[in-house]
Amino acid sequence: MGFQTEFNSVCKFKSEQELYELLEYGRGKMLKDGLRVFPTGQKVIAYTPDNQAVAIVLITACVSEINFQGREVTSVELQLIRKLTDEEARVQTALAHEMFFGEHA
Repeated sequence: MGFQTEFNSVCKFKSEQELYELLEYGRGKMLKDGLRVFPTGQKVIAYTPDNQAVAIVLITACVSEINFQGREVTSVELQLIRKLTDEEARVQTALAHEMFFGEHA
């Protein structure tokens, strides 16, 4: 068991429903497997499950725990700052693919 630190500018959603709630209501929660550290108070780029940049969000809370089923989980609360423009989304998506989501040597 150990903590994994998330990269400072990436917040990738695994669930379309969690992303929809953030974009629709301006606030949301993301549940991740494993014990992770998300930098509370930092603005980051949010990505869809298929690695498309969509918004700038503020991380408002991060709680890591071992739940009642014995699973390590991290709950991250987010606030929508703004959606990205089409051009911003295109550029951020291309950069993230090259830096994080693409093939690694």
